[in-house]
Amino acid sequence: MPLEEKQPWLRQLPSLSDLLATEQAAAWLALHPRPLVVECLRSAVARVREAVLAANAGAAPSVSAAAVLERAGVLLGEATTPHLRAAINATGILLHTGLGRAVLPAAVVEGLTAELAGYVTLAVDRQTGERAERDALIEYILQELTGAEAATVTNNNAAATMLVLAALAAQREVIVSRGQLIEIGGSFRLPEVMRQSQARLVEVGSTNRTHLKDYRGAITENTAALMRVHPSNYRVVGFTQEVSLPELAELAHSRGLVLIDDLGAGALVDLGPFGLPHEPTVQESLAAGADVVLFSGDKLIGGPQAGIVVGRRPLVEKLRQHPLARAMRADKTCLMLLERTLHLFRRPERLAEVHPTYRMLATSLEALRARADAVVAEVARTAPAVALRIRESVAFLGSGSLPTEAIPSIELAVSVPGLSATELARRLREDPAAVFGRIEAGCVRLDMRTITDAEGRVIAQTLSRLRPDERAA
Repeated sequence: MPLEEKQPWLRQLPSLSDLLATEQAAAWLALHPRPLVVECLRSAVARVREAVLAANAGAAPSVSAAAVLERAGVLLGEATTPHLRAAINATGILLHTGLGRAVLPAAVVEGLTAELAGYVTLAVDRQTGERAERDALIEYILQELTGAEAATVTNNNAAATMLVLAALAAQREVIVSRGQLIEIGGSFRLPEVMRQSQARLVEVGSTNRTHLKDYRGAITENTAALMRVHPSNYRVVGFTQEVSLPELAELAHSRGLVLIDDLGAGALVDLGPFGLPHEPTVQESLAAGADVVLFSGDKLIGGPQAGIVVGRRPLVEKLRQHPLARAMRADKTCLMLLERTLHLFRRPERLAEVHPTYRMLATSLEALRARADAVVAEVARTAPAVALRIRESVAFLGSGSLPTEAIPSIELAVSVPGLSATELARRLREDPAAVFGRIEAGCVRLDMRTITDAEGRVIAQTLSRLRPDERAA
């Protein structure tokens, strides 16, 4: 359609002043800042204008004030709705980094709501009224659970690594096996961290085999520490050799060196009862002779993002006194959530009942299949055009924890006539329920292990809202 034929529609577009004079705009202005409302109205007019210019003969969109206000309302809703919000993780990845890693225990979150509404005892000793180290106030529970002399907390485990190296080995050498020079998400590489901390990396051994003699031969008068990095996000298999932690401890201590053990995932309990192979625990690392042990708070602990360091008190005190400690410290919400989550590990036999991560691990295949059956039955009743097939699948712990260990699971393969898998996955993500699955073999797959029964019902409602004849927005 020629531009001149579209001019009558363009001339009918309401002006900004006319839109601001409407009752709807007045209601928005009573709730939201004027600049935001004005910007949404301008954008709505611009979008309607673009739609007119792109229209074919006889297909021009409505240019009425009501149509523009409708678009503006959508834009205003998007602008005022938090982007960081609840989602349903049906990917089968229990610790999904993109979806916030561990699900916090409900009892922990619910018990914290009222306390966060006021002041908290973040950095004050209640007995003396004097200022206290904020992480020292939760040190007791880490000492109790791990047997460590002391503990400190940073905002994540990468920060903990940086702080330990900077405080204990700046301008000196740290010896690490070549097979442990890890890279984790976001291109975070151990050699680069070493450089930033001003510690000097000394690589020993080969990619697949490192011996005690390699460490012994690399020690010089400028060596500060030996460091073991647990390969939590990869595995080297086949013709391999690594030195055990007790052997490293004996060597380090015989030479007056510090032994640093970066465990990454940070298991506090044996994972065997949950059907997973043994993962080195923090307690085992300390018992084997590590002087400081580093691990994450939001992986196998299943708490908030945090980096935890436990070990010998003189070394932990050095970390607290280092200038970087303030830049890397955890805030009150993190510390309060972490302390209360750690309390759950006092009774490991109850973790499958009270802790979401361990409940997901412990849920039987029969229960997962029943969850899938419930979704299928509801969708068959409300949206028969949606095709669902129940399949056996595998889930994974995720976030670099036990990467090669597949966890048996049950999934739903979902397809809708007229919608590609990519389009279907997009609509599920953009639905108010924000359902995240994965695409495989031309279908959207929704894993039952990483959802709850209640979320299964929400998924059924979401699928019921889909229509085969919908068109992409």
